[in-house]
Amino acid sequence: MPLLKVSSLEVQFDTPEGVVKAVNGMDFQLNESETLAIVGESGSGKSQLVMAIMGLLAENGSASGRAEFHGRDLMQMAPKELNAIRGRHIAMIFQDPMTSLNPFLTIEKQMIEVVMHHQGLSRDEARAHAVEMLRAVRIPDPEERIRQYPHEYSGGMRQRVMIAMGLLCEPEVLIADEPSTALDVTIQAQITDLVSELRKQTRMAIILITHDLAAVAEISDRIIVMYAGELVETGSAEDIFYRPQHPYTRGLLASVPRLDRVSDDELQAIPGNPPNLQDLPTGCRFRDRCSQAMDECLQRPPLWVSEDGRMSRCFLPMEGGRIANAGASEGDAE
Repeated sequence: MPLLKVSSLEVQFDTPEGVVKAVNGMDFQLNESETLAIVGESGSGKSQLVMAIMGLLAENGSASGRAEFHGRDLMQMAPKELNAIRGRHIAMIFQDPMTSLNPFLTIEKQMIEVVMHHQGLSRDEARAHAVEMLRAVRIPDPEERIRQYPHEYSGGMRQRVMIAMGLLCEPEVLIADEPSTALDVTIQAQITDLVSELRKQTRMAIILITHDLAAVAEISDRIIVMYAGELVETGSAEDIFYRPQHPYTRGLLASVPRLDRVSDDELQAIPGNPPNLQDLPTGCRFRDRCSQAMDECLQRPPLWVSEDGRMSRCFLPMEGGRIANAGASEGDAE
């Protein structure tokens, strides 16, 4: 039984210009100790997908579908029930720690309140645990630095604090939404290595949200590629990187700088822009940007499924795949 199973998840937002359909019928599962990366361009719906699961959508947002955690549907939980799970069993870290950390409170106060609330530890016990977590994410002199305020930390150190806060209650699932995007390349690599190391030390499952395929190449078990609010391909990291099936996945990979690329070989940017989510095209949503588009793409693309769980939503045949049975859900196919 998967740790987290998401079925038919849809997210939309009511705006003055109309309804924005951010996520459309997403199905996936997360297994214990697994690292799952969800990849796509900005606006593909990947962040809103996990925000819906966590019950953190903006006031004008609404969601439907199921997100079963240990068989209990998070989407149907009352706020009090969900609050008991957030932080304690499922933790989330965000792209910009300065918007998540309270600038008026010390790191110590922000960390120990989490532990005291969820685990019932005394203040001294909570502080000792917080110091150990800061040490685990390689904050130097944690006994002293825990007394400081967020502005006294560098960007990379603030992100380490956010990771430490996410791990305080030893959650079963850690969701990291673009955890290193706002940092320079060197610090990005350090944060990625840190997440990978922490994952090896625990049985925690991780969901990584990113627009950068290169950032998840070495640490992901499986990858979901999203485009315009829907899944277009999923498979193991090895399959996605070495045997991509969907033209969009191939385009993302072609746009990633590589050391083995010939020096005068230009990066291949995907032409055009993602579609307007308020006015989605019929048929394949990627067809206007696809070099392999054909007349059939004016219709809804079939979902190809392989025996090992790979999927591709395209009219181009998938290597070793079959078209999912009419009427079967993607969750069933998975």
